Amino acid sequence: MEQVVVIVGAGPSGLATAACLSVHSIPHVILEREDVYASLWKKRAYDRLKLHLAKEFCALPFKPHSPNSPTYIPKDMFVDYLDEYVKTFDIRPRYGRSVDSACYDKADGKWRIEARNTETGGVEVYVAEFLVIASGENSAKYIPELPGLDTFKGEIIHSNEYKSGAKYENNDVLVVGCGNSGMEIAYDLSNYGVRTSIVVRSPFHVVTKEIVRLGMIFSKYVPVRVVDFMAVLMSKTMFGDLSKYGIRRPKEGPFYLKATAGKAPVIDVGTIGKIKSKEIKIVPAISSFDGKKVLFNDGVEREFDAIIFATGYRSVANNWLKDYDYVLNQEGMPKNDFPHHWKGEKNLYCCGLSRRGLFGVSMDAVAIADDIKKVVGEKKNK
Repeated sequence: MEQVVVIVGAGPSGLATAACLSVHSIPHVILEREDVYASLWKKRAYDRLKLHLAKEFCALPFKPHSPNSPTYIPKDMFVDYLDEYVKTFDIRPRYGRSVDSACYDKADGKWRIEARNTETGGVEVYVAEFLVIASGENSAKYIPELPGLDTFKGEIIHSNEYKSGAKYENNDVLVVGCGNSGMEIAYDLSNYGVRTSIVVRSPFHVVTKEIVRLGMIFSKYVPVRVVDFMAVLMSKTMFGDLSKYGIRRPKEGPFYLKATAGKAPVIDVGTIGKIKSKEIKIVPAISSFDGKKVLFNDGVEREFDAIIFATGYRSVANNWLKDYDYVLNQEGMPKNDFPHHWKGEKNLYCCGLSRRGLFGVSMDAVAIADDIKKVVGEKKNK
């Protein structure tokens, strides 16, 4: 099937790219392996989730959030927004298309994409002038290999399977991973009377949603070092010295780390208060497992009924994109530094891999569609 643009993935990145291409009247098709768009939001997000950034930083191109919507939008309301977005731009992904391979044909200067139809089992071949990787940073869950983990007798899940702490009431639960998901899941568990512990290994910044919002606004006008100074000062005033509770602050500022390493600060939803009151216990790195027992690096041994791994996701684009080095590195992330990360060679692009959330998705989608429009226009004029 001959196409102008093939987009792989119907998450927010794919939807945003499709909308921008539609505005430019550029034909395209989205291939999505699931049976629904935005599957991470619709199927694998916990109940209490809200967008961590203010709504002005979380809108997709050409459709701002309603003035009546809350500043920090709940998951279900964001899903409604995505439904309206798809309807507004008449986006029609082809579902059940799992891309097995994509390679660049140097002879005709086009991309050849092979996708397996999961319903029929047949293989469909798409030929496109432009290929957009929109499968996202969160396309595959990641659980680290730890000694003895296969012997653990309790429940083991990844954070993308977690919905609510209600099912764990009166249990001992260990959360592995102290990023935003891990800290919020720990808070949710504690609210249901769960005896909750969380593994903290590395330093991280703790901020509030308001601190992040102010920082993003000020970042438009002042250097990042000034924004970081303000953010750290406000954080210290808000939370005090957290080192005595086992939380250490990195040397680099939160906005600098986000911009250079993609490492987001923890946005507190009430977890810090529960850590201070000892409702949530901080434990060090895990040494090994033995049945229901977990041995920690400080020599302490404890039993748990369940373990929730909030250890993030991995990009899997390298698994199917045979010529990935035109735009990606070996980890499946952009090889070019921001803000040039979205464009590769041979009309290959990536959307939503800048570690800048929905704000970055919108920037990428607009840039990609504008560039494709420019290339198509130049070709017509020759």
